[in-house]
Amino acid sequence: MRITIGELKEMKQRGEKIPMLTAYDYSTAKLIDEAGVPLILVGDSLGMVVLGYESTIPVTMEEMLHHTKAVVRGTERALVVGDLPFMTYHTGVEDALRNAARFIQEGGAQAVKLEGGENVADKVRKLVECGIPVQGHIGLTPQSVHQLGGFKVVGKTPEAAVCLLKDAKALEEAGAFSIVLESVPAPLSRLITERVAIPTIGIGAGAYCDGQVQVISDLLGLFTDFVPKHAKQYARLAEIIKAAVADYIAEVQAGSFPTEKQSYTMDEKVLAELAQ
Repeated sequence: MRITIGELKEMKQRGEKIPMLTAYDYSTAKLIDEAGVPLILVGDSLGMVVLGYESTIPVTMEEMLHHTKAVVRGTERALVVGDLPFMTYHTGVEDALRNAARFIQEGGAQAVKLEGGENVADKVRKLVECGIPVQGHIGLTPQSVHQLGGFKVVGKTPEAAVCLLKDAKALEEAGAFSIVLESVPAPLSRLITERVAIPTIGIGAGAYCDGQVQVISDLLGLFTDFVPKHAKQYARLAEIIKAAVADYIAEVQAGSFPTEKQSYTMDEKVLAELAQ
């Protein structure tokens, strides 16, 4: 039985922290789900950590759906959220509805995420009215990185802080079931968390949010191009993988792999007939 948005809200009410992770493939999603993570995001961050793009902006709906299907197949309990990519909801309510519906119908996700606050509240409201759970995302919004002038902390000035508070309230009033706060000063995240009844999920937003989300590739030390300040490497799998591959190369070159244990046998009579 999958986690529901109602259960997530109850977790906030109980003061129970909500762990969230990204996943992009079947095997990783299966492991994360079995470990007990209640909320999985198929993030457009896959553009950078899986597909090698310089940002999330080039990611398409087809790429997102491809990965979402794999993640859903690998999970049984976690609520899976599909990340609406750049310009798939900005152009109007109809486009937002059509693309969000594809995540639910084709991708098998249970919810969608989109970036923005007051400027997307009308779209959030319509999606919710149509039965599609929506997670908001404010603060540093990677799809607007060019407009923001880079990956920067958002909300440091009084004016910017007031805007973020208004954005959070607008998303709550529109029916969003939770809000991701990215690269927001911890005191402001705490204030937002206290002023909305829905869960806040932080990434680079301090410890006062109702939950935390991390990119799985950062957490496992798989993505080596750079390590964000807000990330913690709980493992360094890149080093382990490279060492394993180096061992494989050495054994193949030395002729010590494969051994008889990794080889299939053949009936001696058949072999004798072939030799004639």
